[in-house]
Amino acid sequence: MENQESLIAVLAYGIVFISLLLLGLMLFFHYSRKKIVQEQVSKIEMKLYHQKNVLKATIATQEEERTRIAQDLHDDISSKLNIVSLTTNMLLDDTTFSKEHYKSLNHILEVTTTTLESSRKIAHDLLPPILDKFGLEVALEELLDDYIRTNKLQVLYEINRLPLVLKSNELHVFRIVQELINNAIRHANASQVQINLNATDSGFLLKFEDNGVGFDTTDFEEKAGLGIQNIKSRAAILNATLTAESTLGVGSNFILKTNGKDE
Repeated sequence: MENQESLIAVLAYGIVFISLLLLGLMLFFHYSRKKIVQEQVSKIEMKLYHQKNVLKATIATQEEERTRIAQDLHDDISSKLNIVSLTTNMLLDDTTFSKEHYKSLNHILEVTTTTLESSRKIAHDLLPPILDKFGLEVALEELLDDYIRTNKLQVLYEINRLPLVLKSNELHVFRIVQELINNAIRHANASQVQINLNATDSGFLLKFEDNGVGFDTTDFEEKAGLGIQNIKSRAAILNATLTAESTLGVGSNFILKTNGKDE
């Protein structure tokens, strides 16, 4: 009887020991796996952080190059064109020239004036001074009004106050709208666009619609052009998501929404 009780006790202790051992192993594997998952998540977050910094650096370099080109256009090319224009006007005051000479000089003056206006517009598009002086809303309104005045594109827009867009990120929003319009004109052959930009609790919501030729959205991620890729890069910096809907022959919709206050 004592031997049976001893055997039962040994078995009981053995079962308890094995149970504790199994529990310990389960806890060990659980926390080990949790640690591995945490390390993987940390690596992914670090990779995303690095990619975002690379995007910021790349776009910053692009903007620096835009600034340099805009300054060169203003300081070098525009100044030389002004000299040509002034010299041509002086020559036109000379009454000894023949009619053919006057005709040629007037042609030079017209070409110079047109080129000067074009260079100023390019410089303005590359580096909109109004953005720094008056902010995003005014800059966008001027941009859209410029397109309206061309009579080549009907632009309907509504822009409400955007207090959650940081000053450092206003240029990104401006470039996104600019790129969407250019994309609608060059690639979609659109005659009308509608833009709604409103503040939200998390930042802003941009809705862009055109009546262009549309595109196959199944290729949106893989075959997006340089312009769309640039928009995506800026959206990532703004901590925003970009979605697209399109119907061939009808038009396209783009929605850009911040997931949190832009950084």
